[in-house]
Amino acid sequence: MIAEQYYEDFEVGQRFTAGSLTIDKDHAVAFANAYDPQYFHIDEQAAASGIWGTLVVSGWHTAATTMRLKLDTPLGKAAGGLVGLGIDSMKWPRPVYPGDALSIVITIIEKRQSKSRPSHGIVKYKVETLNQDGALVMEMVTAVWVPYKNA
Repeated sequence: MIAEQYYEDFEVGQRFTAGSLTIDKDHAVAFANAYDPQYFHIDEQAAASGIWGTLVVSGWHTAATTMRLKLDTPLGKAAGGLVGLGIDSMKWPRPVYPGDALSIVITIIEKRQSKSRPSHGIVKYKVETLNQDGALVMEMVTAVWVPYKNA
């Protein structure tokens, strides 16, 4: 069990990993039907004539899976919860297919004191989401608000 983490517990260059979650086809289609109902996410027959030639998982499903995996790392144990401050960038360089097993690598890239709330720091990090072959399927740069231990 990972203990609650504070701003002081994170260092630039620190890396965390978590894995793996396999994307179930029925769950992927259900997610897409609810949130991203494009034909290449929900209709196997129509997807066969699409750009990838087969059903692909919604990028938003990949992002949600990445979030779930983040909660299994020390970053996901930030005191007060993983309070996001926005996304600097998000890219999906290759598709995720039903049956793919995803894992993540998080790298802390910057940290600083919050100007608006001095009791907290801002921890900026990059998340790389990888498939079972180690291929990059999503990359995101984002930041969270993390309290100081003795604030």
